[in-house]
Amino acid sequence: MNIKFTYLILLPVVLFACQSIKVDEANNDPEPLELTINFEDKKQEIEGFGASDAWSVQFVGKNWPVDKREQIADYLFSTATDTEGNPEGIGLSMWRFNIGAGSARQGEESGIDDPWRRAESFLTADSTYDWSKQQGQQWFMNAASDRGVEKFIGFVNSPPVLLTQNGKAFGDGSGQANIIPEYSDEFADYLSKIARYFNDQGTPFTYISPVNEPQWDWSQDNGQEGSPYQNEQISGVVKALDQKIQEYGLDSKIEIPETAQIDFLYDGDLSGRSHQAEYFFGPESEVKDLPTVARKMAAHSYFTTWPVSEMIDQRRQVRESIQNTDIPITYTMSEYCILADNEEIQGNGRDLGMDPALYVARVLHFDMTIANATSWQWWLAISPYDYKDGLVYIDKNTQNGTVSDSKLLWGLGNYSRFIRPGAVRLGIFRSDNASPEEAAQQLMASAYVHEEQGTLTVVVVNYGHADQRVSVSGTNVEDYNLSDFESYLTSGKMDLRKQEPVAQDESVIIPARSIMTLQANIEN
Repeated sequence: MNIKFTYLILLPVVLFACQSIKVDEANNDPEPLELTINFEDKKQEIEGFGASDAWSVQFVGKNWPVDKREQIADYLFSTATDTEGNPEGIGLSMWRFNIGAGSARQGEESGIDDPWRRAESFLTADSTYDWSKQQGQQWFMNAASDRGVEKFIGFVNSPPVLLTQNGKAFGDGSGQANIIPEYSDEFADYLSKIARYFNDQGTPFTYISPVNEPQWDWSQDNGQEGSPYQNEQISGVVKALDQKIQEYGLDSKIEIPETAQIDFLYDGDLSGRSHQAEYFFGPESEVKDLPTVARKMAAHSYFTTWPVSEMIDQRRQVRESIQNTDIPITYTMSEYCILADNEEIQGNGRDLGMDPALYVARVLHFDMTIANATSWQWWLAISPYDYKDGLVYIDKNTQNGTVSDSKLLWGLGNYSRFIRPGAVRLGIFRSDNASPEEAAQQLMASAYVHEEQGTLTVVVVNYGHADQRVSVSGTNVEDYNLSDFESYLTSGKMDLRKQEPVAQDESVIIPARSIMTLQANIEN
């Protein structure tokens, strides 16, 4: 059975933004370009899409009115629809819990000027554990679980201040780990006790990420909790944590190394902190065979998104570095927001519109289709800042304020709401043979099949300034019975709104500067 869609640039016309526009294939339009999905060309399995609870969740989840907390949680985690079939949220399937280092307890003496970037710790000043801490974050973790999220990552920016060399939650600028060397076992025990607590609460950590962006020095100038690490120091932490996880009987896996930018996986000139794919999963690795180490590399897409040709090349090199490791591993893009300052986008300045949504969708597209990321995670789920770092935006008020959604939220939802854990990416052929570099300024498409769930999902990003007509055909689909496609649009006027169904023998307009998801039911 064939599925059909196509695209081509149309002459300027007035289009109704409130619905997807079908085009009669019998008209006089030029021959459309087809995108062909190959059901036998199976790529990576998708683990999920997520975001982190740093930093504002500590206030919002504890102090803000419950109705506003619930609204934010629905935006982020809900897979429900309204009476017209419109998604009420973006259905994130992963959630990152920031295990704080205790700088909040130090107040101004912490050396971190912004109170919102100080974090509580379960470990108290007298070395006991207070499980009432990080209450706001615990509220959102439970809200995520209530809405179906099953995978949680406990991530660490800094060891707890009781274990650091300088008594602070940031480094001294030396590039060395800010932990007293003989306290590695205590740090591992601390993380395992926290993991056991959440396991008992019914929200176990799927992964524990003990280090974060180890390439940066994380001195006081960074204005947040953080610690650098040499590769050998990461190995020491991982070995100690592996022993404790087994001792506590936990199912959590260790996720490393949260590389600050993806090129440090295969390159980089920071002595002792680069070439991390080879170091941790090459033949000389001391940790690759440990039973609790996840067989994947986690890295961040910061500072590797411009120019487009370099963005694509860097992701090719990530894929190759992963493929060339000593044992089979996968790749996860575990943190990103817009830090770039280039001719297309600047990180500074809150923008709830389509420009940042499309910029991020392009990064996400190439992370998935070139680097073969198995999961993709945003940085701040909730931002109080005048910056392009949030999905949901709030007033910087610890007690109450306004809540604003964003096109970036809904654009991510075009992926996260429909591409569920267990889906497998499929290869797509373009009849114009456009290169990734050419597609980046026009139309980008990716496809995913979820056989257990019984869905085929196609996400189309129209980065250009003209409406485009899309036609998709499928090969090797003899074993599948496909329904017509439901369509969902995020554009300047639409927030992941359900459109009219698209029959298999029809094409569909993808409006300029928009993201559309097409989803069909399958039987095989």
